[in-house]
Amino acid sequence: MTVKAIINGIPIEVAEGTSILEAAKKVSIKIPALCKHPDLDHTAACGICIVRIKATGRTLRACCTPLENGMDIVTHDPEIVNVRRGIVEMIMSKHPNECVTCSRNQNCELQTMCADFNIERSDLDNIVPDLPLDETTRAVTLDPRKCISCGRCIQVCQKDQNVWALTFMERGIETRIAPAGDISLAESPCVKCGQCSAHCPTGAIVEYDEGPDVWQKLMDPELHCVVQIAPAVRVAIGEAFGFKPGTNLTGKIYAALRRMGFKAVFDTNFGADLTILEEGTEFVERFAHGKGELPLITSCCPAWVDFMEKYSAPCRRPTTPRRSRPTPRRSTWSRSCRARPKSMRSSATTT
Repeated sequence: MTVKAIINGIPIEVAEGTSILEAAKKVSIKIPALCKHPDLDHTAACGICIVRIKATGRTLRACCTPLENGMDIVTHDPEIVNVRRGIVEMIMSKHPNECVTCSRNQNCELQTMCADFNIERSDLDNIVPDLPLDETTRAVTLDPRKCISCGRCIQVCQKDQNVWALTFMERGIETRIAPAGDISLAESPCVKCGQCSAHCPTGAIVEYDEGPDVWQKLMDPELHCVVQIAPAVRVAIGEAFGFKPGTNLTGKIYAALRRMGFKAVFDTNFGADLTILEEGTEFVERFAHGKGELPLITSCCPAWVDFMEKYSAPCRRPTTPRRSRPTPRRSTWSRSCRARPKSMRSSATTT
């Protein structure tokens, strides 16, 4: 079934159950929202997506309200824009002014929203909470000061990943994001999958940055720095530079890494081949000779392995392609390039 309505004077017909937010997109009307993510269910947390029913003057949140027959909706007028601007200013009053040094600078939905509303500063009192940084997992960095309480990370962690490592603590203006039980991320059930950072609209949860340490080692003339890339990197990195998704940039990656100062670039494909041989031999021994339990499940994704060990039956930790490389690299390669094994420093690039 379909429903017919009017949005900003434009007639529209969409499938029953379509939200006002999604319906507006179909006629190229952008309703601003911070909490809604295409991958996740609506939470209606931010309140920026309010619209008005023309006949009654009633305001609704577009992300969670399904379009109904006969609705005549106004998405933009001076009053609505001022309300949205006020909400953004309130969010900014509790947000640290660290855009220039934030790892999400120029890739932050809140920063983009402020630009859209021409908000350069907030006239409200600054009430940024004094909360500690959590880098204990060395996989993701949690900075609760930058959290806008959108709930995306909690939803993806609890409902999609079924890990339940994150939750909201406190209430009202004191609400903050934290690991369940208010412990560190390393002590929580977190499996370091990174879905929380992938869905966070700000810099509240980002990938742990080891870039400064890598640059420091690259500038040390006493070290022989080598780098190794995971197979997925060659087709994933291009999107960040405007290439069509899936574009193979192997050659460009090799050239860029050598120009950065790495003495050699290794490819995980060789390590993956060694792992396949090892896994194949182990499977034959288990399946044909009964030397071990079945099924044999393997993965080179550390988050997947961590999830299996924490949430499934006891698992034996498999050998991953990256773990298959250090010995031949330090021995054979160090002799071929005449570098002292102790001077070699390796960096792994993964997605």
